[in-house]
Amino acid sequence: MTKTIYLLAAMVGFTIGTCAQAQEFTPPGGKGRVIVAVSGSMGAKAYEGPARKLASFGYDVILLDGNSMVGDHGVGLKAAIDKAPQSPNALPGKVGVVGFSLGGGQVLGYAPQWSDQVAVVVVMYPLTSVYKDIPATVGRIKVPVLMFAGEKDTFKNCCLIETARSIASAAAAANAPFELVTYPNVGHDFVVEGMRYDGKAAADAWARTQTMLKQHLSDTP
Repeated sequence: MTKTIYLLAAMVGFTIGTCAQAQEFTPPGGKGRVIVAVSGSMGAKAYEGPARKLASFGYDVILLDGNSMVGDHGVGLKAAIDKAPQSPNALPGKVGVVGFSLGGGQVLGYAPQWSDQVAVVVVMYPLTSVYKDIPATVGRIKVPVLMFAGEKDTFKNCCLIETARSIASAAAAANAPFELVTYPNVGHDFVVEGMRYDGKAAADAWARTQTMLKQHLSDTP
């Protein structure tokens, strides 16, 4: 089941809020732990399939459009994480956060530091070109992070495998809870059905994602 909700994100330094539209994808059982998912630059519509996939694992999924949060320094994402557990379909406990491409960059940059609300983070082919200080980015990782990257991803040079490996290396040096999974001969958007879809990589990524989420999002807080 899918429905549209609205999240009020109060902008830092301003008294007037901005209204961000979100979609909710409920799990087969009706209720589940919450996952906040953030789309890539193709928009939320393109990521309804992945959101439904996450919901099929038994989670109450709130899908946000990553384009609506560009440049807001994590304010919109934080507002969504604050608001999402209030859904009548949400079970209590910390949330999971999943991001794709543009949304993956937003998620990776902010969500791992909010350990009081976030239990686990998964990012698929995230935007990494914005990270100029990788050790600082890694230093904010306080919860387990699983990252997927295509080794042939050259889409707008946003998500290069070399940067993904640099993040993984820095995380290992800092003993941060970070895991990188890469796929040879795979490009961008490999879990979105369409031109760059890769069924084998997508199946593996979804299986690993399901395992990761199950490990950190139990039915109790």
